[in-house]
Amino acid sequence: MPYKELSLDSQVCFRLYTASRLVTQCYRPFLQKINLTYPQYLVMMILWEKDNIPVSDISHRLSLESNTTTPLLQRMEKDGIIKREKSGKDTRQTIVSLTKKGKELEEKAKDVPYCMMEYLKEKNISEKELVTIIPILDNIINSLKHK
Repeated sequence: MPYKELSLDSQVCFRLYTASRLVTQCYRPFLQKINLTYPQYLVMMILWEKDNIPVSDISHRLSLESNTTTPLLQRMEKDGIIKREKSGKDTRQTIVSLTKKGKELEEKAKDVPYCMMEYLKEKNISEKELVTIIPILDNIINSLKHK
């Protein structure tokens, strides 16, 4: 191979992509029990932290464009876990809030992080490794995020 830097094994991006895909995949059995997909789970965590927020805030927190977030929110509204309403202050803004069903999901989801940590420990991934990698990943994300 004339350009070793083009080998898959030398790509940081491939490792990040694969790790992200595999970790997300590990969440699937835990989230299926509460009828959420991983992207829906991310939205729910944002809303459990702070309810009644604009779509733009959710998109910003997830580092997604609103045209990616909107179809996700539409499916969640159809499932009855959130509602979307035009803002009373600014009709250009759509406010997302939890329904009763969405609020009740928080109790059902409370064990997901613990279950995930236990699963990773079973796979010989220590909590210390995860704690160590978080600031590194945050630095990569913050450095590459378009502001």
